[in-house]
Amino acid sequence: MDTVNAPWTPTSWRDRPAMQQPQWPDADALDAVLKELGTLPPLVFAGESRDLTSRLAAVSRGEAFLLQAGDCAESFDRLNADILRDKLKVILQMAVVLTYSAGVPIVKVGRIAGQFAKPRSSDTEIVDDIELPSFRGHIVNDASFSPEARTPEPKRLLQAYNQSASTLNLLRAFTKGGFADLRRVHAWNQEYVASSNEGQRYEKLAEGIDAALRFIEAAGFATDLDERLHQVDFYTSHEALILGYEEALTRQDSLTDDWYDCSAHMLWIGERTRQLEGAHVEFLRGVENPVGCKLGPTATTDEVVALCEALNPTKLPGRLTLITRMGADNIEAALPPLLRAVADARHPVVWASDPMHGNTYTSENGHKTRHFDHVLGEVSGFFAAHRSEGTWPGGIHVELTGENVTECLGGADQLADADLDLRYETICDPRLNGRQSLDLAFRVAELLGD
Repeated sequence: MDTVNAPWTPTSWRDRPAMQQPQWPDADALDAVLKELGTLPPLVFAGESRDLTSRLAAVSRGEAFLLQAGDCAESFDRLNADILRDKLKVILQMAVVLTYSAGVPIVKVGRIAGQFAKPRSSDTEIVDDIELPSFRGHIVNDASFSPEARTPEPKRLLQAYNQSASTLNLLRAFTKGGFADLRRVHAWNQEYVASSNEGQRYEKLAEGIDAALRFIEAAGFATDLDERLHQVDFYTSHEALILGYEEALTRQDSLTDDWYDCSAHMLWIGERTRQLEGAHVEFLRGVENPVGCKLGPTATTDEVVALCEALNPTKLPGRLTLITRMGADNIEAALPPLLRAVADARHPVVWASDPMHGNTYTSENGHKTRHFDHVLGEVSGFFAAHRSEGTWPGGIHVELTGENVTECLGGADQLADADLDLRYETICDPRLNGRQSLDLAFRVAELLGD
């Protein structure tokens, strides 16, 4: 099938094999919910997505850096202004560290306001000889192990929409209402982070920013009039996994007549759903949002170039981000051939490193975890591969929280297996806490400066 030139509509994905879709028990109930979603206002606007594409175009040219970060999977039980504020604090801290230390603009994209669905390695889970559907994120079912909790419920799609709308309202208030003002840079340093070596290093950096602002004002520049110092542009993203939900929120822009998936500014395709003839590639090739695609260690040069042709046939800079998730032991060998192939095909992609998913394993006490050293190892390998090929290491894509969790091992606190039980709170994959996230930002800044 000609994936690039075949006619596209918001429903054409339905003619392709769709991986990782829930087995909804009541088709009529699902259809009613999708129809209702189709009547609701867009969560984001086409112009915002176009703006993000232009900013990612700068990343593709080596003029900016992408920081994409947030929860592994958002929870219906954790819609809380304080939790969101603390998560945003960490992301703003990381962005300031990267900007100040590396001297490039940072494009800030959250895994937020829609990251409710999770792909699974198996459709079912067995506990004590009882087999039930796997937990696929709160947009589908609940993590509790019971038949009622694990049965996919279409009304959860509406709850996901409503929570995304509330989250977006909070995000816009925080990022445009004074919280993100650069003069508040010290206030982003949470107490448990500030007491660490990373927090103290951040405070010294913040003092440097204060001094720079005082100098600018003393030189006669009216900093109060420059909104770039007082607010930030923050974009949302999630994996476009549940295709019925994404289709229902797809709208035709009144200015351009182009189609946009208005559930988020940016959508990505996962490693498990990137089949060239599959439904996810088919759906995302037709919307004009910036899109991403995860690439694991088995990705071949032919596959990756074909995905570039399918998802960005016009070679529009900023349209396509390739997110590598290969594991610390694989990255330096697996990535360079892909970099060469995409460069030879003249595709202007953004390359970003997801150092989380390729380094996940089960600890001795049964928790899914990641070791901070492995995360750093993959990021370092990502930069080394780009240096060897003369390409731009355009960004990082990480799972994190502002809460003081104990989910990933290592870091400055040297968290060990025995510490995981202290505050292991994720509903799916382990996240970096604030200290670990800030440490990662300083390490990335050093790599950018090399």
